[in-house]
Amino acid sequence: MNARILSVAMILCMTAIVAVSQPFTMPKLDYEYNALEPYIDAQTMEIHYSKHHQAYLNNLNKAVAGTKAEGLRLEELLIAAERRGAAVRNNGGGHYNHSLFWKVLSPNADKSPGGQLADEITKAFTSVDSLKRLLNKEAMGRFGSGWVWLYVTPEKKLAACSSPNQDNPIMDAAGKNRGIPVLGIDVWEHAYYLKYQNKRGDYLSAVWNVVDWDAVDDNYKAALADPLLKLIEKDAWQELKDFHMVMAQTFHPMEEGNMGPIRSRAGEMLAKAQLLAASKVPASFQSSAISKAMKDLVSGSADVEKQVRKNAKDDKIKKSLTKLHDTFHVIQGLCSEE
Repeated sequence: MNARILSVAMILCMTAIVAVSQPFTMPKLDYEYNALEPYIDAQTMEIHYSKHHQAYLNNLNKAVAGTKAEGLRLEELLIAAERRGAAVRNNGGGHYNHSLFWKVLSPNADKSPGGQLADEITKAFTSVDSLKRLLNKEAMGRFGSGWVWLYVTPEKKLAACSSPNQDNPIMDAAGKNRGIPVLGIDVWEHAYYLKYQNKRGDYLSAVWNVVDWDAVDDNYKAALADPLLKLIEKDAWQELKDFHMVMAQTFHPMEEGNMGPIRSRAGEMLAKAQLLAASKVPASFQSSAISKAMKDLVSGSADVEKQVRKNAKDDKIKKSLTKLHDTFHVIQGLCSEE
């Protein structure tokens, strides 16, 4: 009997350890599987939620287990999804996208937006019906699997797009279509095939009957106030990232006594600094301090390049590169939330 109690205790302990090691969890559905019928059938909902979404969640937790990513908010993971690899990109996107999808569906859906959201939709798309037609067109034009989105841009405007697979506008992979999603519609076949077979258009016509604009409005208000918008805006500043990459790949080796990278890439660093200074500064970061720092970055890069070209001693190059590194971190600091 004691051995049996000990065995049960060990199982419970192991279960608790597994639970603790799962940084991401399944969202609770606010309705039964059959609640969205006849528009989305119960079998599709059950398989979609308990099999497809659960698989994305399980694989995401496996992908981040034992890494620094375990402690990050899901949205922070997704900002750099492409750089974090396919496992995080696909499964993190799958978990985020489905969590949003369940939230904007309701058996008691508010069929039309109101307030500021309605005004912004009219301003951006003429009308709600025009927005629906645009999203349906994007969905029908999406080859293979993917999603369509209504999202808030870093400029706090509404925009619409589609994305492949489990990508979404938060991700670095989204290109120019970046922001925080407030409405997403799944156009993977597993979202509709049991009821609609290959008739994606029929599914799209039906799903609008259970899209809850009240939930979309909540997402919209939250997105407007979310610091994530500024992080996305900064991450989308490609010239800043390009310079940062060269700086990291030359400065850190220099700290370890390896002068080879900076001696071979000083010209590249100057070119990247010039491109950064000539780039369009995102709206949130426009200031006289940023302008001055970017001018200093160009002159500092030119100074390093000149010394390398003249084959100056290591100590002199180190001093100039360290000063340049400090200048770059002025820009990074001015572009942070700190």
